Amino acid sequence: MFDRPLRRILHVEDEADIRTIAKLTLEAIGGFEVESCESGPDAIARIAAFKPDLLLLDVMMPGMDGPMTLSELRKLPEGAATPAVFMTAKAQSHEIAKFKELGAIDVVTKPFDPQTLCDHLKEIWRRTGEVK
Repeated sequence: MFDRPLRRILHVEDEADIRTIAKLTLEAIGGFEVESCESGPDAIARIAAFKPDLLLLDVMMPGMDGPMTLSELRKLPEGAATPAVFMTAKAQSHEIAKFKELGAIDVVTKPFDPQTLCDHLKEIWRRTGEVK
């Protein structure tokens, strides 16, 4: 999985402004193909057609939060082994450890810097591939 370049990102974020900034940044600066979803159920409905390389999930969302969304995506063939990164303002070490226990390969802290988000995700992808 990590032996190929990161290209397709399924981004799940309930805040429209953050979703727009992330999509513009990831596509324009990173050259990624991004599928933006406004909720967990939206991501579940769209993952099969999109076939992402990476899941980028907001933690705090109404209804189905990021951890619950990841749990549901893991039940689908297209999401069972897809690496996931959580985005959250909750970035204390014990919280990051908890997110990794839930299956995330890493955590991106909010607010994120649009100028460095792409490089950060590429570094997570590279580093995770070295650890496998």
